[in-house]
Amino acid sequence: MNALLRWLDARTGYQQILHYLLDESIPGGSRWRYVWGSALMFTVAMQVITGIFLAMAYSPNTQSAWASVYYIQYQMPGGALLRGLHHFFAQLMILLLGVHMLQTVWDRAYTAPREINFWFGLALMQLTLAISLTGYLLPWDQKGFWATKVATNIFGTAPVFGPAIQKLLMGGSDYGHHTLTRFYALHAGVLPMMLFAAVGAHIYLFRRHGIKAKRPFRTTDQTFWPDQVLKDAVAACAVLATVLVLIYRNNLFHGGGMAGAELGAPADPTEPYSAARPEWYFLFMFQFLKLFPGGTEVWGAIIIPNLVLVTLLLMPFIAIWRFGHKLNLALLGCLVLGIGVLTWTAMEQDRKDPEFQRAVADAQRAAERAVLLAQTAGGIPAEGGLAMLQADPLTQGPRLFARNCASCHRYDGHDGMGRKIEEPPTASDLKDFGSRKWITGLLDPKQVSEPHYFGGTKFKNGKMAKFVKLKIAKLTDEDKTNLTCVVAAISAEAGLKAQRAADADTALIESGRDLFKNKLGCSDCHKFRDADTEGTAPTLTGYGSREWIMSMMHNPAHERFYGKNNDRMPAFGAQEILDARAMGVIADWLRGDWVEPKPAPLKK
Repeated sequence: MNALLRWLDARTGYQQILHYLLDESIPGGSRWRYVWGSALMFTVAMQVITGIFLAMAYSPNTQSAWASVYYIQYQMPGGALLRGLHHFFAQLMILLLGVHMLQTVWDRAYTAPREINFWFGLALMQLTLAISLTGYLLPWDQKGFWATKVATNIFGTAPVFGPAIQKLLMGGSDYGHHTLTRFYALHAGVLPMMLFAAVGAHIYLFRRHGIKAKRPFRTTDQTFWPDQVLKDAVAACAVLATVLVLIYRNNLFHGGGMAGAELGAPADPTEPYSAARPEWYFLFMFQFLKLFPGGTEVWGAIIIPNLVLVTLLLMPFIAIWRFGHKLNLALLGCLVLGIGVLTWTAMEQDRKDPEFQRAVADAQRAAERAVLLAQTAGGIPAEGGLAMLQADPLTQGPRLFARNCASCHRYDGHDGMGRKIEEPPTASDLKDFGSRKWITGLLDPKQVSEPHYFGGTKFKNGKMAKFVKLKIAKLTDEDKTNLTCVVAAISAEAGLKAQRAADADTALIESGRDLFKNKLGCSDCHKFRDADTEGTAPTLTGYGSREWIMSMMHNPAHERFYGKNNDRMPAFGAQEILDARAMGVIADWLRGDWVEPKPAPLKK
């Protein structure tokens, strides 16, 4: 073995390399306070290793990015752990960089002849933050998309070159495929190469100038191996243990199972995301910008941060003055205190903001729903995760209703998203529309002209309202029984999932259809099945069905519905306000007709 090692050394000189790396003299002996730099290098190494394996399964385009991250998280063996390691090592890397810089200033290791190495340390901080920012977008989920959009908009506030820099980052005039590919190239290629170069220069200069040790020394000098290496290894193990604890805690927060890093719902550029916030290490800047309203954002986003950076760069020269070092410590202390206060303030404001908490809860539900839909037999379609979610009535129906229908209608008294509207409704409440309960209420003399039905419309005192108040109100007990059959027959046209058991009573429904034509006078105005009438009111054949609701939305002024008597309802389809997919989603949501998928077994 010795002969083999001598042969290898003669051809590679590895022993000289090991001697240079491991036999460095440590004045005053090894210390625990020297482990911060090595712990930081350990996090960098782990980021590189986990990043390489993540890149093997990641697809950097807007159509499949979310789907590929979903695959890593939920299907790839060990993928959730891999994402968790990459995510939390990134968090600790920033924290360790901050501690390392504070220690450097405290020990005066930034003064001559170490000024340039201190500047390399500042460059490493900037590169690390840039890598974190570019990585935030890669899952292409709502949180990452909108937080990145906010961050890149800051670049646009810079004078002269700001808009050009923002457009360069975006890859065009809007956020899309080119934005994602550019951020991926920066995150996985350009910025890491710059980071490695800066780390190499930083380590070289550190070895050139040696450790800045305080005198008098407590012990004799020691070498890097084995004394300091042992302490560094213990520190690296502590960092790894911390990351694993954070992953485990995150798993418990998400109800058990391997949660890894958070994965929100697929990014939707058309759906504003009120819960968008940067990660904790950028949160102070988010809060700081609130202090600069109107056209003064450039001060908070560009001018003041750059003045702070210039001050940090000048610290080695400030320290030359008699009280310069103490001034640097005071400035750095104020900076750390300010960052801490701004971060805490931002968190407290969000914690006490009911709208933000509602947005966070909505985002969590959307994320869970997206994962559940992806686990169905059909899985994620070729069009991507967003197309899968946009076709889901449970999550998209309320949003579309709130955006397009809630200006007139209500859904159980709110806008569909749970928000109350101060203005009174000008059209009926559509909760349980087409059901026996809803139709029974419409035929109630006490309810027909209330806001829940016709109270906000021009039909408040119209023919239907008068019919209900004058004729229905005077029905005999027998006719009331017959009316129950008619209600069942009309409601059965909807084929509601919630009424399948009740609609199975075919005898009751057939009886109602016959009574509709021959009793009560309903067929005088409404067409229903084969009833012979001119149809001066909406046709009730297929009433409440998906096709009926979509046709009504397409053109309520069609002769099948209200004709010239239409009361302000837009022709959503004919006027191209909504496409067929959107109208179908609203119809399915109103009908309670959405998929409740049974999750497919996840691979372990």
